[in-house]
Amino acid sequence: MSKTINYKRKLPILAKLLLERSDEEHPVTRQEMQAELELWGLSAERKSLYDDMEQLRELGMDIQSKRGRGGGWYVGQRDFELAELKLLVDAVQSSRFLTKRKSDALIHKIEGLTCVHQARQLHRQVYVDRRIKTMNESIFYNVDRLHGAIAASRVITFRYFEYNAAKERVFRREGSKYRVTPYGLIWDSENYYLAGWDELYKELRHYRVDKMAEISITGMKGRPADDWDAEGYTRRHFGMFSGKPCQLRLRCRNQLAGVLIDRFGLDAALIPDGDGYFTVTLDVVVSPPLWGWLFGLGTGVEVLSPDWAVDEFKSRLREASDMYNLGPSGADFLKTGEDSPSGGIEDGGADKAGPGAV
Repeated sequence: MSKTINYKRKLPILAKLLLERSDEEHPVTRQEMQAELELWGLSAERKSLYDDMEQLRELGMDIQSKRGRGGGWYVGQRDFELAELKLLVDAVQSSRFLTKRKSDALIHKIEGLTCVHQARQLHRQVYVDRRIKTMNESIFYNVDRLHGAIAASRVITFRYFEYNAAKERVFRREGSKYRVTPYGLIWDSENYYLAGWDELYKELRHYRVDKMAEISITGMKGRPADDWDAEGYTRRHFGMFSGKPCQLRLRCRNQLAGVLIDRFGLDAALIPDGDGYFTVTLDVVVSPPLWGWLFGLGTGVEVLSPDWAVDEFKSRLREASDMYNLGPSGADFLKTGEDSPSGGIEDGGADKAGPGAV
């Protein structure tokens, strides 16, 4: 075997060895390198290994050396730091839209981005409150297919289902296929949603990706997205429920300023309105999760307009009171946390209820 062929084989073997088995605490020694090369039928003199390490540096690898007893060479800076890989593992492990099998497979691949020693630190267990992994294994591939349709601006077809009390799939629209121009994917409340133009109803709607079946990309050119904005769309839809859009005007205690800003951002105009209060007008879609969120804020917030929204909120409060037979004293049921300085809203807890796709 010529020296040129021998040299070409050596560098990738040594690079793979260093990437897989070395870090600052575990340098690869000269003897370990020579033993690895022998497995491939190659040999290396001491001086040639120094030359090889220099060649790997010139090729872009951050090869560091450690002197003294137990010294050797190791990879310093990598594409991903260990802390970054831990974040990726945590995100994959805690994602509802991934099945456990797919989560385990992805984490195994992430472990391959570092050495075996650091990979052991990626065997983490992240507890996520009330996490339920999806039952739909195909969602992982559906997301990739939908990204392709969005990039090509092509109409897609699919069937859409819900689960009944017997945990059986029940397809909407009597099983007929939906035809939608996809505009964007939204990750909200630990679920993936597709927002797009419904070709049947001629309006913008959204759908839970894990409840979409038989997704197919057609050759039809989709309807232009124009000025559609994913961030604004998500902000208006509480819990991704559909409903009636409106400019909802609220009067809130000053202690709620942080709650409003957390949900609607710094662009929300908070206008002082008397001692200890402000008003704000929100561009939202009125839905059950929105009422639940407002109810959770107790007497710290009052719905001012539009009139139909005020009436709907009152009606829902009366229905809740009647269901528990609270009678005339039902108003006390609505007064939450008045003894606390901030009206029982210290944690700003928002109630996100249900999947609510169209």
